[in-house]
Amino acid sequence: MSTETEEAGAESGLRLDVGRDEALAHAEAVIGAAWRSFDRFRPGQPALDETLKALLGEGLPEHGIGSQAGIADAARALDESIAQPRPRYFAFIGSSGLEIGVIADALAACYDVNLAVWAGAASEVELQAVRWAGELVGFPAEAGSFTSGGTVSNLTALTAARERAVPGARHDGLAGCRLALYCSAEVHYSVVRAAELLGIGSGFVRGLPIDADRRLRPDAVAVAIEADRAHGIVPVAVVATAGTTLTGAVDPVDELADLCAEQGVWLHVDGAYGLPAARVPSAARLFRGVDRADSVAIDAHKWLYLPKACGIVLVRSQQDLHRALGHEGGYLPHDRQELHAADITLEYSRPFRALKLWLALRVHGAEAFRAAIARNLAQARLMYDAVVASRVLEPLPCEPQLSIVPFRHVRDGIADLDRHNAEIVQRLQQGGDFWAAHARIDGRIYIRPCIVNFRTTDADVLAFVEEVERIGRELVA
Repeated sequence: MSTETEEAGAESGLRLDVGRDEALAHAEAVIGAAWRSFDRFRPGQPALDETLKALLGEGLPEHGIGSQAGIADAARALDESIAQPRPRYFAFIGSSGLEIGVIADALAACYDVNLAVWAGAASEVELQAVRWAGELVGFPAEAGSFTSGGTVSNLTALTAARERAVPGARHDGLAGCRLALYCSAEVHYSVVRAAELLGIGSGFVRGLPIDADRRLRPDAVAVAIEADRAHGIVPVAVVATAGTTLTGAVDPVDELADLCAEQGVWLHVDGAYGLPAARVPSAARLFRGVDRADSVAIDAHKWLYLPKACGIVLVRSQQDLHRALGHEGGYLPHDRQELHAADITLEYSRPFRALKLWLALRVHGAEAFRAAIARNLAQARLMYDAVVASRVLEPLPCEPQLSIVPFRHVRDGIADLDRHNAEIVQRLQQGGDFWAAHARIDGRIYIRPCIVNFRTTDADVLAFVEEVERIGRELVA
């Protein structure tokens, strides 16, 4: 770079206004303080203070305030945000912000690699991380990619399934052809959204009956496929959920694989939440048959503890993805023999998401992740046993399969149990020691804790149950 160019860069106003080491030291201090605060639960969740409210009410800044003041403002906003890495965050299916993953994100952002085309070593790292992800869950992945999460992973896999079911659909459209997907009534909405985007239509997503353990019934799938074919409707895929978002149920993948092999239908396993548990001894039986699927989805930012976003889609055959997504563009010449990532993915500007899983597995090893998941599974059992032992709490009729443990407070004399349990969750959130959510299951409101944090302790789990009991007593006193 010429001296003139260097001077222009220095005068652009986009250089740091302090030394790089000073700015990095400030950011490091913020991250270090956050990590220390995540080591144990924080009493109370701070409300937005007046300083932050004023800051967030400002208009577009025409002139900057400097890096140190800006970092301080960011730290204030983050500290007053709901942070999923905290050990008593039990809402939804959170991530844990694994420390080595945070470092990997910083490194990847610094180099700002774009994985749309071949990017040297970064592309090779992603290919290796794809293989490792398949080995981690017991799926023979010939190809795959890192995505923003389960929604894009499911859409990618089902795009390939549609092209197999109706060859040429990507070019010719569906031309009046009616298609259908088959799944549990409790499938994640991303599958419905994929059907809408792919022209299948949400009205052709067959949300089918579940059994007493809340798993998709293969016999119901068989009947639905037969009925649709009789009416000229083309089956695109069966979606088996390996850990439903509502209750953590794992569909019978092996039986569904038998059915799909017999019917010649694509089998996709949406394991965004639960699939990392597939090789954990205490849970492995639930995932039998995953190795027979055509595609699987995993969110490493859920039960592999990494920071968002780190979804993964894996396929048995790379050719299926290429048929559905590959193309030639003058701006993306195929100078090398291998495919571009853009030939098998939905995205072009793709950040280096793979680095955090690759680095985490190199640093910690797969066994450390299996052990952490096993501990979460044991904690879910501990919570369930505490609920069962309580005289005022009621679990779902079926035991937890993974780490979601829905239950209700059911003291006598409560006129509206749904409203009462929703109020308990609201009080939990107002208190701020815990963060929880409620869910409607079989028409009833349940408190729905989910344990997917490597920082969570047994004491945190038992304290949550005790706090629900305490709030319940206060509400009926």
